[in-house]
Amino acid sequence: MRKVSVLGSGAWGTTLAQVLADAGQEVLIWGRNVSVVDEINNDHTNHAFLPGAQLPSSIRATRDVQEAFTFGEALVLAIPAQSLRENLVSWKGKFPVAKPIISTLKGIEAHSLSRMTEIVVEELGASLENIGLITGPNLAAEMILRQPAGAVAASVNPKISALMIDLFTTPYFRVYPSDDLVGCELAGATKSVIALAVGMAVGLELGENTQSMIITRGLSEVARFGQAYGADPLTNLGLAGMGDLVASCGSGLSRNRTFGEVLGRMGSLEKTHSQVAKTVEGVASAPAILELAHRVGVEVPIIEAVADAVSGKITPGQALDRLMTVPLEKEIEVE
Repeated sequence: MRKVSVLGSGAWGTTLAQVLADAGQEVLIWGRNVSVVDEINNDHTNHAFLPGAQLPSSIRATRDVQEAFTFGEALVLAIPAQSLRENLVSWKGKFPVAKPIISTLKGIEAHSLSRMTEIVVEELGASLENIGLITGPNLAAEMILRQPAGAVAASVNPKISALMIDLFTTPYFRVYPSDDLVGCELAGATKSVIALAVGMAVGLELGENTQSMIITRGLSEVARFGQAYGADPLTNLGLAGMGDLVASCGSGLSRNRTFGEVLGRMGSLEKTHSQVAKTVEGVASAPAILELAHRVGVEVPIIEAVADAVSGKITPGQALDRLMTVPLEKEIEVE
């Protein structure tokens, strides 16, 4: 049994806490919301984020971040990607950087174009050798029910990957090692943008042929983009790539797919934001990913169309029309 602190008391952080507890770890959740923390401690539920779920009674919660830093032998980051830097800045000087740091965040910071692990290194001065990433097709609403799922434990340090496998593996949650941290991080961020495109197609009442085209061509964009930044193209054939992409594009539980669907149906960003109040990482990440792709000369027409749509430059209908005017070149290039 190991002690693990989960920084974040939302749906994802609470779900990961359950996985860790089921794997035999002693778990402490940190959160800011008084009522959520009290509910986890007193009722072993988190109805605001996971209605109907009964949490293991062994999980505790706290509002004292220093308690969480002291308690955990490893620290799991489960907060919104776009708020990561703000939180890390407020934790400087307190955060125990010598302990393993496990990111579970999927996104690219909008203003800096940084990956999440880059922000951890930059703000905390942590060594990349001490950082890991858990990623894959992991929808919280299914995982909290203990439905079978899998993930990738990515790190440049095989000892950190092994630690993550030991911490998180349960009979219903399988974790596989990877040394392609960059590829796994970029795949997790870019799949959200492709899921927005699929959602827009659904909202426009377009069928399976259209959705399949977007998913398949989207995977090609994800792979080319990642490879340009040194990622292993084969990463995109696994859980971090294709697995996460299929779950995000195909499930109504996916926030990105849902946001895209409402946007496609409404045609208005303002109306969509009024209906989908939850954090949607793909909306914030899309323009940043597009800029990163342009910097390395990678053509990403789906990502570009989505970035323009979520920025209000074009309508969802115009975005889908644009995809049908992309120059016809060889579908698959092998280098």
